[in-house]
Amino acid sequence: MDIGYQYLALVVAGLAAVIWGLPAAHRLQKPYDIAAALAVLAGVILTALGILLTIIPTFFR
Repeated sequence: MDIGYQYLALVVAGLAAVIWGLPAAHRLQKPYDIAAALAVLAGVILTALGILLTIIPTFFR
């Protein structure tokens, strides 16, 4: 069983975006809170993709 350790960077980047974006979406002014909410969405997608590719590195092949 192969483990794709290089994809752990996606997990870390995704978690960082979620950790920054959740409080920022409530704290920032009106036009900037949308960017923070989109960062949270991108972070969730990156984290899920990173976990998937770490466990099954040949998923998209």
